[in-house]
Amino acid sequence: MMEKDKEIERSIIKKYRKEIWSKFIKAVQEYELVKENDNIMVCISGGKDSFLLAKCMQELQRHGKFKFDAHYVVMDPGYSDNHRNLIISNAKLMNVPIEMFDSNIFEAATKMNAESPCYMCAKMRRGCLYNKAKELGCNKIALGHHFDDVIETTLLSMFYGSEVKTMMPKLHSDHFEGLELIRPLYLVKEEAIIAWRNSNELTFLNCACKFTEEHYLTDDGKSKRKEMKELIKNLRKVNKDIDYNIFKALDNVNLNCILGTKRNGRYQSFLEDYDKK
Repeated sequence: MMEKDKEIERSIIKKYRKEIWSKFIKAVQEYELVKENDNIMVCISGGKDSFLLAKCMQELQRHGKFKFDAHYVVMDPGYSDNHRNLIISNAKLMNVPIEMFDSNIFEAATKMNAESPCYMCAKMRRGCLYNKAKELGCNKIALGHHFDDVIETTLLSMFYGSEVKTMMPKLHSDHFEGLELIRPLYLVKEEAIIAWRNSNELTFLNCACKFTEEHYLTDDGKSKRKEMKELIKNLRKVNKDIDYNIFKALDNVNLNCILGTKRNGRYQSFLEDYDKK
């Protein structure tokens, strides 16, 4: 009988080849996310997305066309013992050689803003991860954001930020020279990740945030991101390709029909060039 970690790996390559593996490879190649001799820190939060990313990166290391190094890193921002142990047991089950380091971000962010620590928590987490990557000599950080994250972020920017922008497949760090953030699951839909998780009977962390546990699990308040997720779900009932069309629109912007654009902080109105035509 095949060992569990081998079953999980095989399911990515075989059963979910079209939905996961092919789209992972397409993103890596199309957006040039991984290159020869890269040293990549693969960030594992304990959720389904980051663990799938880890397995995909392992497969790419083994069977890819070029060599690169990878560190599979877990930052513990103050998880409960149960959450921490679940991450460790899943890593062992899936044969992911994690490197875990501690921080006190949950506690620090809550002290700084007890009512709404999320923004500060996210900022501090990102800073800790970049510092760890520099310590490990990495030139790239891989995160587990997927296709649905991209669409939800786009709609959030439009509806609540009054701005047309999206989550990019890769970004150079503004504050850590020589570091680049990449998102290899950029084209993989969340429904495929859920199906992969369920078919392998895996249990991952959903949200390990202590603030969320204490303040939101007892009421029905929903985040703006959940609001976008539900909106897209309802729109799919009318047009099954709605999310793909939103995604494609961001790769097909007609600048002749845009009121204004912003690049590197500079705004340019369509009026600036209007009479030059």
